Amino acid sequence: MRVLVDTCVWSKVLRHRAPDKDLAALIEDLIQDGRIVLIGPIRQELLSGVPNAAQFELLRKALDPFEEIPLRTEHFIRAAEFSNQCRKKGVQGSAIDFLICAVAAVEELQILTTDSDFLRYAKHLPIRLCGVPA
Repeated sequence: MRVLVDTCVWSKVLRHRAPDKDLAALIEDLIQDGRIVLIGPIRQELLSGVPNAAQFELLRKALDPFEEIPLRTEHFIRAAEFSNQCRKKGVQGSAIDFLICAVAAVEELQILTTDSDFLRYAKHLPIRLCGVPA
């Protein structure tokens, strides 16, 4: 199954000073299996935090090989539905989180994240979380 990797995971793996070695190994396995996919908003979040042009270009090129899921109206409508469902259950979340959930549900993807909010969403939404090493 293909895996949508959340920004927080990429950030932990790509840190120059102290990358998360377990997550890096998992990402490496997923890359070798050709299972990683991206969406534009995650690509944007990753590139938005880059301090200089040379690093920006390096990261942009590093992300190029990954399949990008084109976002469609269906994804945004499902994200709004998911937001409403969770809100009714007392669970709040960001628009991007619900978009990630919606794309994953519609496209039958797993989500790889270290954001604990997704554990709460998974109780109410038809999403599959990819196991994160402890």
